[in-house]
Amino acid sequence: MGSLRVRFGLLVGSAAALVVLAAIGLYGAMHAAERTLDATLDAQVRLELIAELSGRLTEFGLAAVEAVGDNPGRPERLANARNEVDRALNAVDEGLSRAVAGAGGVLDRTQYTARARPLARLRAARAMLDRQVAQIQREPDPARRADAVRGALNAFGAVTGQPLTFLVEAERRAVEASAAEVRTLAARMRGVAVAAALLIVLLLLLLHQSLTRPILRRIEAIRAGAAAIGRGELDTRLAVASRDELGLLVASFNRMAARLKRREARVAADRAALEEIVARATADLRGANARLEEIDRSRRRFFADVSHELRTPLTVILGECDLAARSPDTPDHFRPVIATIRKRALRLHRRVGDMLRIARSESGQIALERRPSSLAAILAEAVESCAPEARRRRIALALEPSPADAEVLADAEWLRQIVEGLIDNALRHAAGATRVSVGFTPRGTGAAITVTDDGPGFPPEADALFERFRRGEGAGPASAGFGIGLALARWVVERHDGAIRLESGGMDGRAFGARVTLELPGDDTREDAA
Repeated sequence: MGSLRVRFGLLVGSAAALVVLAAIGLYGAMHAAERTLDATLDAQVRLELIAELSGRLTEFGLAAVEAVGDNPGRPERLANARNEVDRALNAVDEGLSRAVAGAGGVLDRTQYTARARPLARLRAARAMLDRQVAQIQREPDPARRADAVRGALNAFGAVTGQPLTFLVEAERRAVEASAAEVRTLAARMRGVAVAAALLIVLLLLLLHQSLTRPILRRIEAIRAGAAAIGRGELDTRLAVASRDELGLLVASFNRMAARLKRREARVAADRAALEEIVARATADLRGANARLEEIDRSRRRFFADVSHELRTPLTVILGECDLAARSPDTPDHFRPVIATIRKRALRLHRRVGDMLRIARSESGQIALERRPSSLAAILAEAVESCAPEARRRRIALALEPSPADAEVLADAEWLRQIVEGLIDNALRHAAGATRVSVGFTPRGTGAAITVTDDGPGFPPEADALFERFRRGEGAGPASAGFGIGLALARWVVERHDGAIRLESGGMDGRAFGARVTLELPGDDTREDAA
């Protein structure tokens, strides 16, 4: 059970040991390199300080010559030059002190301490030249002052030249020693890196041959077996070579393959039975669909035929009513009866026309004649047509004024019939309504037509009213309509590239009422021409 764990533990432990050893070696090498680079940089800094000191000494000599000349310059220049020399001497002294404090061995400390003596000689030379300048300034003879200055400067140069040369040479040797130490350290690090790389490669090869390669072979065998199972070869079995984790996995794999084999047999039998059931059900559904299609075709044909056959006698009745109404032989007391018959026949003729249009719309045999039309004229005609029915029901029917007329691209006859149907629905189905208003609002190039009442509003399932032959409850009798008004309205509005919306809201501030909104596009061709 623990063999793979032990092997992987050895692998991880070996890798960790290699990483730790590499980190330790890298840390030591980086520390040595850092120390060497610091020493090199310090020596370079000291060289710069010594160069600056040499320049300051030269400036001090020039200031001394100017101070004792025939036309002495400002006295503060000599003082400033003296201060700059002292500052440079102190900087070099501090650099040497830091070098002595950071030196690792006794020899290094001795070498750094030996550099303090030339620095002391430079301080003494500066002080000696300062005293000589003070004495020369008291000499009244210019010729003797010039000779004395030349002698003092020659002595100053002789005293300062050797210490400066010694200090520069010592720092140069320090820089060269640091560079040599860096090269030695780099060569040593390269050798150690090559040896470590060879050791790591050998160790990795050994681990691969003894641990990872056998495990990978067994994992590849499991992968091949799983691929065979995926292809449907459920008779595939793997050899159990050991009792470690992979061996237990192989045994579980074989048991799984055996279970899948048994389950496949059961699934095949169930699938055969299901396919037989589906085949029978499919045949039944196809027969039922064929019968339904035939019934639907018969329904549409019957619907169209009945509508067409009804239009002929209704046309005859309307014609006879017109003849009787115009005939002078018709008694006066029959004329209201004839008018009523004509009115009812005309309404029935319109309903039959709607039924015929629906039948034709289902078969695609109807087309709209869309022309630029005035909304104000269409709505006025619709309201005038429905006014007698509104008076009979004692409901106020009004056309709301609009600040401007709107022109839409529509079939005026269809649009008028749709608005009349919506007004008729409000008169018949809005229980308790006392007012129905019709209006329109221009919107961009189009307009929105509204038919509003102050009745109880639409039921919660208002969208179902758009279904054909779905009749709503209302004030009129159930047989007062065929339930095709809203379905036909939506069909017409959508063919006009518009939309119809049912809303339950308020009218005149009341918290109830129903509103039907027809949104129609405008006459784009007119706008383009403009």
